[in-house]
Amino acid sequence: MKEELLATFSNHFEKPLIDEIMEEGRLMEVPAGETIMDIGQYIRSMPLLLSGAIKVLREDEEGDELLLYYLEQGETCSVTMACCMGQTKSEIRAIAETDSRLVMVPVQKMEEWMAKYKGWRNYVFESYQNRLNELLQTVDSIAFKNLDQRLVDYLKKKVEVTNDNQIRNTHQEIAYDLHTSRVVVSRLLKKLEKMKKLELHRNYIQIVNL
Repeated sequence: MKEELLATFSNHFEKPLIDEIMEEGRLMEVPAGETIMDIGQYIRSMPLLLSGAIKVLREDEEGDELLLYYLEQGETCSVTMACCMGQTKSEIRAIAETDSRLVMVPVQKMEEWMAKYKGWRNYVFESYQNRLNELLQTVDSIAFKNLDQRLVDYLKKKVEVTNDNQIRNTHQEIAYDLHTSRVVVSRLLKKLEKMKKLELHRNYIQIVNL
């Protein structure tokens, strides 16, 4: 695990901090599709993503989901961090988009390292800023973009985080992420196929030229 930590976080963290993460952190290996944390849970530790990708979702009162953002290698979830620090229940759901490896850091160490390590403080503040920017982009997308463009942006991000031009989500799963209906998603995907942007297959979507 130390080699992975050094490769992923050496630009952020001091060596003594990486040594402490090695000592205090717990390695998790999560297969694609598995829920890492769920709405309503108390969070006792914060994830540092060594490899893979995680999607973070919000749920409304009727149980419909909306994709907020993805976490990629070297990132953490600031919403989780806030819940840890405030000892409140999680308001998000985190699901492994691909097979992922994480180090779970105990909440008490997060507070200690804020005072002890400049690298940790900078990483935490940078994470908050990055997640805020992504949340603003999500709000702007919902408020100002039509669903056609939101779907294209969604598919592009999928390809980016999975490093795969084949998207294996069902039309219904995509509809959940975009907070719309399966019928609308299917219609828009057909439209993109006619434009030669993608190809629809039985079990996957082949991205051609988005």
